[in-house]
Amino acid sequence: MSNELAEQKTGELVSAIEREGLGEMLRPLIREIYLFDSYVAGTTHLEDETVLERIQEGDKLILLREQNKFDRNAILLLTGKEEKLGYVPEKDNVIFARLMDAGKLLTARIKKIEKRGSFTQIAIGIYLTDF
Repeated sequence: MSNELAEQKTGELVSAIEREGLGEMLRPLIREIYLFDSYVAGTTHLEDETVLERIQEGDKLILLREQNKFDRNAILLLTGKEEKLGYVPEKDNVIFARLMDAGKLLTARIKKIEKRGSFTQIAIGIYLTDF
């Protein structure tokens, strides 16, 4: 009897995954844990500065470790469309690099965009995605 119940529950789960998709099934289990406020470094060195015109407060950013001869803990910040926006500042990146190297998923969200002449200052919050 218990085997039949287990098979029925498994069948229901498989059907739900097929219908909703695994990502939707896991969404309620995912939490973003706020870690730290920082800013985007390197925006004055962008090859495509038009990316600064397309970002908005609240946008989610992708963090990606980068092999970099100037900073062994370099973390690249990309827009949701995978456009280069800049870096997590070197003074802030050591612990985040260690977390990412250990397999943890980190994201960022734009908190504030402030234009100062030709310079754009972008404040971000960094989050650990926990399952």
